[in-house]
Amino acid sequence: MAKVLMKGNEAIAEAAIRAGCLNYFAYPITPQSEVAEYLAWRMPEVGGVFLQGESEVAVSYMIHGAASGGARVFTTSSSPGISLMSEGISYMVGAQVPAVFVNIMRGGPGLGGILPSQADYNQATRGIGHGDCRLLVMAPATIQEAVEMVMKAFPLSEKYRNPVMILGDGLTGQIMEPVEFPEGLKAEPVNKDAWATNGMDTRGADSPNVIRSLYLDPTALNDNNLALRAKYERMKSEEVLYEAYNTDGDYRFLIVSYGTMSRVCKTAIDMLKTDGIEVGLIRPQTLFPFPDSAIYAAARKTSCTDVFSIEMSMGQMVDDVERCVKGVKPVQWYGKCGGDVPTPEEIIELMMATLKA
Repeated sequence: MAKVLMKGNEAIAEAAIRAGCLNYFAYPITPQSEVAEYLAWRMPEVGGVFLQGESEVAVSYMIHGAASGGARVFTTSSSPGISLMSEGISYMVGAQVPAVFVNIMRGGPGLGGILPSQADYNQATRGIGHGDCRLLVMAPATIQEAVEMVMKAFPLSEKYRNPVMILGDGLTGQIMEPVEFPEGLKAEPVNKDAWATNGMDTRGADSPNVIRSLYLDPTALNDNNLALRAKYERMKSEEVLYEAYNTDGDYRFLIVSYGTMSRVCKTAIDMLKTDGIEVGLIRPQTLFPFPDSAIYAAARKTSCTDVFSIEMSMGQMVDDVERCVKGVKPVQWYGKCGGDVPTPEEIIELMMATLKA
């Protein structure tokens, strides 16, 4: 299939349709509003449903209802909007219904700003809603990867009966790049008769399916949480994705970075290489589950003296990086938040200062 030049938000929208999702409920918020703008005309073309809710809270429960009935459904939002959806997301996790959420992050806290940020890392990976609640979280670095992750997210959410989140940033949504929509990633329909509230007549059943997250009996609630925990452990064993860059040989420093920021880090690594300074990169493509083993193995390399967590936040990923490194090498953080993206030159300056220290 030929590539087409598209803005990130529009490519994400089209990818969902190509994945077989014909239900999109959302509320506009910068910098991802073009997704809704695109789907407002595109969904009717393909026989789908676009519905703008009165708030992000309402949207989360529209998604809950549609997903509970067995529909493939998704939404997109940005940082404050995801916060408002967090209650509904937790209900969906507890009730074990699949859906896809895309967060094109902006700066915060509060209203913050509309420029790119990665400051929702903790929100996405540490339990986006109340209770023992976790999502499978994927982080694209390019628009092509965003397309592919969106298309993979629907079957993953159905495999685990759990919401999946795509975590991008303002640049992911706003830049334009050539993309293609691989036919091989089209998510085929899944039979959900075993659990969906799709009607007894529809599935020729004698008893109704019940979707719930309310368990008044403490033993039943504990059992439900143990079942959820088992799913999260299965994700850790089966769904870890990462990219290793310039790690085949020896390297003095190791960078851990994801999303748009990792692209800047790659440029800095290439520039340092011309000066004879080798730097490796581990780029998590899944933030939960996190590539613990890959980071630990890369940090243990004899030639490596320091590990850097470089991100567009105030160091939210550092805890995970330090946990993975297990003290075998010192871990430093570098980053900015609020829309000012660190440059390759700033990263090079950081490496050179560490060399001289």
